[in-house]
Amino acid sequence: MAGSSIAERFDRTRFAAVADWLMVAVAVSLPWSTSATGILLVLWLLALIPTLEWPELRRELVTPAGGLPVLLFLLGVLGMAWADVSLLERWKGLDSFFKLLVIPLLMTQFRRSGNGERVLIGFLAACVALLVASLAVSIWPELPKGSSDAGVAVKNYIVQSAEFTMCAAVLLHRAVESSRRRHRMLAAAGFVLALLFLADIFFVATSRTTLVVIAVLILLYGARQFGWKGFVLAAAVGLATAATLWVSSPYLRGRIAGVFLETERFEAQNVRTPSGERLMFWADSIRFVESAPLLGHGTGSISEMFRYAAAGHTGARAEASSNPHNQTFAVAIQLGLVGALVLWAMWIAHLVLFRGGGLIEWVGLVIVVQNIVGSLFNSFLFDFTEGWLYVLGVGVAAGMILRQFDAARGGAAATVSKT
Repeated sequence: MAGSSIAERFDRTRFAAVADWLMVAVAVSLPWSTSATGILLVLWLLALIPTLEWPELRRELVTPAGGLPVLLFLLGVLGMAWADVSLLERWKGLDSFFKLLVIPLLMTQFRRSGNGERVLIGFLAACVALLVASLAVSIWPELPKGSSDAGVAVKNYIVQSAEFTMCAAVLLHRAVESSRRRHRMLAAAGFVLALLFLADIFFVATSRTTLVVIAVLILLYGARQFGWKGFVLAAAVGLATAATLWVSSPYLRGRIAGVFLETERFEAQNVRTPSGERLMFWADSIRFVESAPLLGHGTGSISEMFRYAAAGHTGARAEASSNPHNQTFAVAIQLGLVGALVLWAMWIAHLVLFRGGGLIEWVGLVIVVQNIVGSLFNSFLFDFTEGWLYVLGVGVAAGMILRQFDAARGGAAATVSKT
């Protein structure tokens, strides 16, 4: 019996180590390859399942941070019952919710594992390589690449800008902390690398959503470090930086001014433009929610609702979207205000979890804020890369924070017992 117990513990330990390294591999692959990420996620789940114990998992499920993502998924399952679309459309709609189930699994895994930092470092290393590739294809456009966007080696400029923003925000925080501790070489390296990420965003491949995210993060960092005085100082620094960038980057000026030009073209000429279509999709979404405010039109109903709204129109107004380009609308159309309330409760729960002043709390806060602000203009949770960035980032960082809480409580208990 004792030998069997030892063998079981050994196997569980071995599977746990494999699961940790597979999650590192997932983090490395996410900026580069959708298919590789999907395969690695399946392998990770197969390695993780034998290590799970119900009491540990239940501990996360009963918390708002771990339980609300599961509740949102369960609402998606229930929403299939009243959707007036085909079974295939319902399953396609539910597919967007599945990734939320991974958050409590990651919280469980990295609450007991000390390898969460490896996942974060792996993601940073992958983004550094992506930064090099982005600069290469911008200098030599003839190089083969997997994206149609200028200055982007793989995927698209929205994904790349989101990833680079996260890296820059965390590196700048780490550089400031290193400077305070007089680790000058680390501070200098962090500042330089963060500035390179930001330079790519501002001069090579800019997502307008990312510009809003950066503005919010600047204000948040100032307030987090120094209260209201820091907020005001951050606002002043942000305005000065924005003015400098406006003068020095014609590309950035064009991207911002394009919002107004695109809206005018859409309204006057009925031609497809990103900004004009977004306004149309949002107006349609409000009408969809108003027609079924409490529980929505059911899981998988988004495409059908937009097809109905586009019927009888011509030009750009005949565009039948499958994406309202707003995460709250994407949930509320299907699950009503009940679903939207659970979505925002989940976001708030994750914000509260990362309210501390440490580096890992800042990592989690950056990920959540980036997702919330970005989801005003996109359906980030339902997109592949942006959605997995949120799920993996929140799950791993939350597990690391909870591990710190456990260690602090254990240390406090040991101190009390000695006295």
